[in-house]
Amino acid sequence: MSNTPNELFYTKSHEWVRIEDDGTFTIGISDHAQELLGDIVYIELPEVGSELDAEQDCAVIESVKAASDLYTPVAGTVIAINEELEDSPETINGDAYGEGWIFKLQPFSLESVKGLMQAEEYSAMVAEDEE
Repeated sequence: MSNTPNELFYTKSHEWVRIEDDGTFTIGISDHAQELLGDIVYIELPEVGSELDAEQDCAVIESVKAASDLYTPVAGTVIAINEELEDSPETINGDAYGEGWIFKLQPFSLESVKGLMQAEEYSAMVAEDEE
């Protein structure tokens, strides 16, 4: 059973968003997504300073099973990337919501999270997909 923290927001493409105290967003992939991918062996991170549209592909995650695009959940500017993942992409498998964060975004609008799912809705979507 996947872990789905209540304080995060989720997308249909399995990214999560945490709103930080300073108004920035931290983004990663869900525990469910990392389980589906299996052992992650490589990640191509977005470029710091790049401006992204909502749902724009911005990174690539490769596992022993497949390569998968990562989409930005909301529009904004990339302000940081998790450089530790370049040497240890498997960190996502071990701690998808903590040390396995992927990038930080300065959103163009804090209201943009309103279009994302809360944990209960995301869990229901995952359960429906597994049926």
